Amino acid sequence: MAEEKNESAENAEEKVATEQEAQTPEATNEEAATPAAEATPETSDEAPAAEAAPAKEESQVVVPIAANVAPENFDWETFEGGDEEYSSDERSRLEDLYGNTLSLIQEKDVMSGTVVSVGKKEVVVNIGYKSEGVIAASEFRYNPELKAGDEIPVFIEKQEDASGQLVISHRTARIHSAWENVNNAMEKDEIIMGEVKCRTKGGLIVDVFGIEAFLPGSQIDVKPIRDYDQYVGKQMEFKVVKINQEFKNVVVSHKALIEAELEEQKKQIIGGLEKGQVLEGIVKNITSYGVFVDLGGVDGLIHITDLSWGRINHPEEVVELDQKINVVILDFDDNKKRIALGLKQLSSHPWDALDENLSVGDKVKGKVVVMADYGAFVEIAAGVEGLIHVSEMSWSQHLRSAQDFLKVGDEIEAVILTLDREDRKMSLGMKQLMPDPWENIESKYPVESRHKATVRNFTNFGVFVELEEGIDGLIHISDLSWSKKIKHPSEFCNIGDELEVMVLELDKENRRLSLGHKQLEENPWDVFENVFAVGSTHQGTVIKKDGSQAIVALPYGVEGYCSTKQLRKEDGSQIDLEGTAEFVVLEFNKNAKRITVSHTRTFEEGPKRKERKPSSRGGGNMSKAVDQVNQGTERATLGDLGVLSQLKEQMESGTEAPEEVVEEVVEETTAAVEETPVAEAAEEATEEATEATEEATDAAEDAPAEDAGNEEEKEG
Repeated sequence: MAEEKNESAENAEEKVATEQEAQTPEATNEEAATPAAEATPETSDEAPAAEAAPAKEESQVVVPIAANVAPENFDWETFEGGDEEYSSDERSRLEDLYGNTLSLIQEKDVMSGTVVSVGKKEVVVNIGYKSEGVIAASEFRYNPELKAGDEIPVFIEKQEDASGQLVISHRTARIHSAWENVNNAMEKDEIIMGEVKCRTKGGLIVDVFGIEAFLPGSQIDVKPIRDYDQYVGKQMEFKVVKINQEFKNVVVSHKALIEAELEEQKKQIIGGLEKGQVLEGIVKNITSYGVFVDLGGVDGLIHITDLSWGRINHPEEVVELDQKINVVILDFDDNKKRIALGLKQLSSHPWDALDENLSVGDKVKGKVVVMADYGAFVEIAAGVEGLIHVSEMSWSQHLRSAQDFLKVGDEIEAVILTLDREDRKMSLGMKQLMPDPWENIESKYPVESRHKATVRNFTNFGVFVELEEGIDGLIHISDLSWSKKIKHPSEFCNIGDELEVMVLELDKENRRLSLGHKQLEENPWDVFENVFAVGSTHQGTVIKKDGSQAIVALPYGVEGYCSTKQLRKEDGSQIDLEGTAEFVVLEFNKNAKRITVSHTRTFEEGPKRKERKPSSRGGGNMSKAVDQVNQGTERATLGDLGVLSQLKEQMESGTEAPEEVVEEVVEETTAAVEETPVAEAAEEATEEATEATEEATDAAEDAPAEDAGNEEEKEG
């Protein structure tokens, strides 16, 4: 372009000069000098010489010189800038001529190119663009015979890089072309050729159109393939069965090519099958649940339960791969093309060969074949099994697992408990071989006999203990201790502890044994009745406080109950928790095993009473106390006492019962009890009357002072 511009400038200068010569052929020397001076101005130093020149020119000969004179409309700026003048039409024509010499390309397109030269590291390719592309020679390793002039597909990555070079790739073009071919093959269900490159996990890698595809092992052939290496390097036909466009994965199948033929063959074979028909087949595959057998183009399944009449853990115990066996057709499905086969049905059932003389009660020997939590299955003959339930393994009543008694492989002896030949079921027992411990239970564990037992279990109501294997007994929670009040048996003992017990009751028919632990000792409350007589003083320790009541630990491990008001010391303070002091017995109840004590009574004769006005809310408690007294006297068959009626009237009226009246009630009730013939009932009535009167007195003392104030306000 630069050369063309220079040539145009020279031509323009020559044209201008020619026009100047034509217009002024007789130009004088002075006229020629003037434009020259204007066109090429001199510096200030040369100006004097120019002025002196005319003086000398007068004596010189004038020679006419043809000068190049620019036209008046000549554009010197355009000329000096090197720009050429083209009309719009001429410029468009030139651009079209230049553009037609170049190929129109777009990035990300696949085009055909011609190999210009082949080097050791690079291959130059011409695609008809203004520059040629260079491709690495490593992309042509698959084609060692590449030479100049070959047509190859290339992928336009960039029209120009930073250095203005065209960037193309042959490998990418092959991949694009391969994906188009693969997609077309799947859409049109075409058969394609590929080469098995290598083995991978679960199948083979196949080269299809230059890309790698996966051939699963299950899609190689209709028969299971155990040696994949035999296919490596082979050219095979395939069908594309799956394409993952996102991850660019291709799955092909060789099995699909022959499955269509096999389907027709299966239909013919299944059409000629009949139930009960015996066929010969070859073991094709073995799984944990059964065996697949090839019947000559169609497969059938022998379930593990149909392999043998006996119990087996895995089909490999019966058959081997590629083994020829005879099977019987049990069932088949025309629609799903499934065939159920059997092997054990070719032989007679073992129950049919079972000894006819075998009956319930007979002893048999067998081998444990299966264990479960609920029992064990014992094989007494090939294919004949019996169940020993866990309850039939021991006379013990404790539920345990069958694994505690037996394990798989044990040779044992058992007794037949039930035998059903029609349903082919049998139950066995082991404990029947041992003597029943309850057979002579009366002589071994008579009532009131003492024994040692092991704690086995707890309940809310007692403790279950084991005297020996198969003989258990219950100790009720009330029979654990004379002195302690036990809320739960775990407070008294632990599982596994050994306790000494006494037989209290025996029920052989229902196999129940009632035991006791406290009965081994005399009832200490018979002795405590004399030791802790009413009015006696003992040293005690406050071990617990609960609301208005405290528990005091007394001598001999006995606990007493004390009202918190009765913990008041002489100086007015209260006995603290874990505090030790003297206590006076206020009440001793042998039947209820209750001792009521008081510390305040050690320095006071009786409770101090305050005079209060009648309280309207105190009558309810008084009436309750009177009712208890009346009930006690009725149970003792006592007549109505006048003093009780008087006490009742006073309580109902809301007045406070004097202490003299309460004591009189107790004395008259005691006297009445002593005169009645029913001594035991009278004693209970006396105790209840005493408790009722004390509660009535406490209720009268506890009436709040504000009740009296309220009464006064009402009266006012």
